[in-house]
Parts: sequence; structure tokens; C-alpha cells
Amino acid sequence: MEKQSEHFLFADKTEIEDLGNGLKRQMLGYNHELMAVKIWFDKGAQGYTHKHRHSQVTYVLEGEFHFTIGEETTVLKAGDSCLIPPHVDHGAICHTGGILIDTFSPAREDFLKP
Repeated sequence: MEKQSEHFLFADKTEIEDLGNGLKRQMLGYNHELMAVKIWFDKGAQGYTHKHRHSQVTYVLEGEFHFTIGEETTVLKAGDSCLIPPHVDHGAICHTGGILIDTFSPAREDFLKP
């Protein structure tokens, strides 16, 4: 990936992508080594169980999420965070509605439009 985001991104001018099923995503910045995104979850929305080659750190900005990483499930609330190693199954359900900040290394190429 050769692309990178602008140095400054403004919340009111950066696209919010509707992912369907109660999820929306906004890019916060990226280059080939790192990516940060903001994800909105409607009440009851689910981040399906999946895995990828990227290291991921997720910060809970708002709401309550039931997170599963590997075989372990726990509840994370605003101010909590988690580390998801590469190639480990993970997913989340938001029973309250909420917002996550996800960071990835390297960047998720699949999140970028061609």
C-alpha cells in the first residue's frame, strides 16, 4: 500500500461509511504501517467473528461491548481496551449502542477504497 491519509482529518469533513447491520466507520488516519478508525455500533449491532493478519488495539469510547478474543469473552465499557493478536478469532456485540476506536498494524488494506 502506497497511500496515506492527509495529515489532518476533520470529523465533519471525513466520510462516514455505512457498513450495514448497524455499523458505521470513519477513517482517522493511516499509512502502510498503521491505521486508526472510528466505528459506531447501533444497539444490538455485532462485529462478526473474524481474524486477520494485523495486530489490533481497540479502545471503547462509548457503550458496553461483549468482546470475544479466542476462547475468552468479557464485557468492556467506556475507557476499557483490548489487544487482539494477529490470526486470532475475535468479535463483539454492543448491547447498548456505542463507539470503538480500532487501531491496526499494518494498515487494513481492505478498508481502503481503490
